[in-house]
Amino acid sequence: MGLMMREKGSVTRELSERYRRGGKREKGEVLDEVCKLTKYNRCYASQLLKHQKRGRQKKAGVGRGKAKRVRRRHYDDEVVRALKRIWVIMDCICGKRLAPNLREVIRVLEKCGELEVTAEVREKLERISASTIDRLLCDERKELMLGSRSRTKPGTLLKSQIPIRTFSEWDDARVGFVEIDLVGHDGGDGSGDFAQTLDVTDVSTGWTETEAVRNKAQVHVFEALAEIRQRLPFQLLGIDSDNGSEFINGPLLRFCQAEKITFTRTRSGRKNDNCFVEQKNYSVVRRNVGYMRYDSDQEVELLNRLYGRLRLYTNYFQPVMKLVSKERAGARVRKSYDIAKTPYQRLVASPEVSKETKAKLRASYEKLNPAALKREITRLQDALIKVATAKVERPGSRETRAKRSEAHPWRTTWSRKQV
Repeated sequence: MGLMMREKGSVTRELSERYRRGGKREKGEVLDEVCKLTKYNRCYASQLLKHQKRGRQKKAGVGRGKAKRVRRRHYDDEVVRALKRIWVIMDCICGKRLAPNLREVIRVLEKCGELEVTAEVREKLERISASTIDRLLCDERKELMLGSRSRTKPGTLLKSQIPIRTFSEWDDARVGFVEIDLVGHDGGDGSGDFAQTLDVTDVSTGWTETEAVRNKAQVHVFEALAEIRQRLPFQLLGIDSDNGSEFINGPLLRFCQAEKITFTRTRSGRKNDNCFVEQKNYSVVRRNVGYMRYDSDQEVELLNRLYGRLRLYTNYFQPVMKLVSKERAGARVRKSYDIAKTPYQRLVASPEVSKETKAKLRASYEKLNPAALKREITRLQDALIKVATAKVERPGSRETRAKRSEAHPWRTTWSRKQV
């Protein structure tokens, strides 16, 4: 008869230390002895001997078991709290955009009285890497995604007079060549009139201007473009648009010819030809005003008040990265980007901008408080949502449309995060 279970355990415990310390031959002898006494399978017996617990010695931490090393946190709770506040003020941008600008952001916020940190915390924040920023803030980063919609109607007139420009043909090294596009605020229902946002983006610096109009009529779009031209801190040299009839028309063509502004258009169905402004359609417009339906004069007014603050916040305090090179190795594409800079920083560093313009830009920058701008933007966003959602309760309102818009009033939640 074989040994009882308790006796088998005693045998393995007694011989386990000898088995672990012995050489190959001695291990074989111990294994033979255990298998003979316990009738265990040889493989099972070797595992028991190898991993046998050693009672009191194991609990006391003596033996082969290693205690888990507890690493001291370099970025403690105080650093994380300061980082989260800065991150919210900077509109929750990624670490690669935030890290190169942290030193300047901390200086501006301390000057405006929006941030108080110790010298030790400031030193750690100025040395923190982009990957560490993303790791520390990973729990805060949540995003709601919706599908995009396009309401562009082709303009067939004058196409032969406006040359086509592809993505690779644009001279993006010079300041003043812009891409333009319209963003519709239909809330999922394309019938009737609804507000449109004219988005104008400089290819070289990323400087972005937006203006809301009542609808996409040519006269409204032309007036908004003229208004934006007056606000630009540089000379408008070139315009590139899609093939919509709101852009491909006689008044805009004659205006560009008279002002000696290069006017080009993209290929039909090729959104990548207008990739710079298409990216801003989301990051500046959709991310801040959402996908609700705005079709009243009050909402257009609120949109323009919001854009008045947003242009300062985006152009002076939101760093962007530009693609430097792109290499293809088989199926893999390796992209290289420059250090993240704000459009303001790129304009000030540009040799094509006059000293007078740079001085005006610096003077405006010193007067701005990013945290105050963020609070004002959030306040206007809440007012815009309140006006838009109130239409659900009005008699005769299109409830299906309004409820569909209300379900996802904002594409992301952090764009309205309280400072």
